[in-house]
Parts: sequence; structure tokens; C-alpha cells
Amino acid sequence: MLTKSVLSVAETTQILAAARAEAEKNAWPVTIAVVDDGGHLLSLLRLDGCAPIGAYIATEKARTSALGRRESKQYEDMINGGRTAFLSAPVLSGTLEGGVPVIVDGQVIGAVGVSGVKADQDAQIAKAGAAALNG
Repeated sequence: MLTKSVLSVAETTQILAAARAEAEKNAWPVTIAVVDDGGHLLSLLRLDGCAPIGAYIATEKARTSALGRRESKQYEDMINGGRTAFLSAPVLSGTLEGGVPVIVDGQVIGAVGVSGVKADQDAQIAKAGAAALNG
């Protein structure tokens, strides 16, 4: 039998707090989503000033990262490199940079998705959240 780690409320709160701190340090109005390894939403925070669509986009970036077991940017890079077939992938609608997996003991146990500012800034915030469990 295999065993796996899962995100609890405590870890989800820790991830969200670290991502929020990174966003607020830079005065970036974003939405931060945390999902489990199946892409199910565990936590969502839309900071003041972030457009309502940010909630949808952040969640989809996180889902894409969790289900694909990689950063969502890798899908964006594949599409930009000519693999346009990924545009029609049924579950991977968050193929924009800003989704980062949460990895513990080599296993993806969830992901963080961020939307609201430039793509690399979204990713910077998501990475700060994901790193909260490893630091």
C-alpha cells in the first residue's frame, strides 16, 4: 500500500500567508488559490484591487499545475513553441504562467495559482507560497 502527504488547513493557511506576504510586499493586487493534488480548491484569497476574473484564472492555474504535476508555465511554453494542440486539452485551461506545484518528499500534494499582475510576478508569488512548506 502506498501512502501520501496531504495538505491540511494548517499547511494551506501557511501557503496562503506566505503568498499574500509576497504580494503585499510588492503592492500587487492578486488572487491566490491553493488546491489539493486533484485540483480541488482548498483556499482562495482575492486581495483588494484585483479584478473578479482573477479568482477564476488563479484557480485554473493551480488546477493545471496540480493535475499536470508541473508549473503551468511549461504548458504555456509548449503552446508558444508550436504545440497548439494543448489549447484544446479538456482540463488544462490554466495554461498561463503562475501555477506552481507544492512538492513534499518528491510528491506533488497540491498547487498554488496566482493571477492579477504580470505572469512572472504571478509566478513569483506562487513560488513564495509553495516554498512556505520547505523553509
